[in-house]
Amino acid sequence: MKVLAVLLLGVIASATAFEKPVFWKDVPVGKASIEGRITMGYPAYEGKVPYIVGLGFSKNGGGTWCGGSIIGNTWVMTAKHCTDGMESVTIYYGALWRLQAQYTHWVGRGDFIEHGSGDISLIRTPHVDFWSLVNKVELPRYDDRYNNYQGWWALVSGWGKTSDEGGVSEYLNCVDVQIGENSVCENYYGSFSGDLICIPTPENKGTCSGDSGGPLVIHDGNRQVGIVSFGSSAGCLSNGPKGMVRVTSYLDWIRDHTGISY
Repeated sequence: MKVLAVLLLGVIASATAFEKPVFWKDVPVGKASIEGRITMGYPAYEGKVPYIVGLGFSKNGGGTWCGGSIIGNTWVMTAKHCTDGMESVTIYYGALWRLQAQYTHWVGRGDFIEHGSGDISLIRTPHVDFWSLVNKVELPRYDDRYNNYQGWWALVSGWGKTSDEGGVSEYLNCVDVQIGENSVCENYYGSFSGDLICIPTPENKGTCSGDSGGPLVIHDGNRQVGIVSFGSSAGCLSNGPKGMVRVTSYLDWIRDHTGISY
């Protein structure tokens, strides 16, 4: 009986050892603000990430802040948990300081397109012309849809806090991260879908990593392969790996709604 009790305790301990994944904008108060954040990163310079946009969502007099990416003259991509239930969004283009954009557009909920199950949304926008400070990011080629990008280096960018204790950073920050094996996140969270990308953060570099919905763009080729989605409920500086939406899993869906493909 003593042996059985020890075995049962071991099973219970292992079953409760996994951390809970939490969307960055929903991290509990005291562990993060409503914004996700770049940790252990560096300030962006003008024109470094012309494809990022700030997204100020509104609902019933309140709202939330997320990041997104320009993927076409009339399209922005972000995380579904950012658009879910929101009534409208103000899009900030070409900003370094969070609310000091080159220009903004207001878009109502009727122009939100949300995926049925994945954490990905599209926003149809008024036409924007591209230039050095406002430009699109290319998506992966269709031929690369089975590339898991493990070991590739990528850039994450966004606004927000830079530590669990610090205040919100109004300035755009970046961090370079290496894409890891999904098994790292599976071992940490207990399960991890193949439609996601895992970002190990042994040095606490990454997300709370860009705001929710922000882009993960590979260095080699400058294509967006991920969308910032979630991290550990233990907080941004817990060394917990981060979860990103795997863009290659949704190339058909993006093409069907936007006509964009490579």
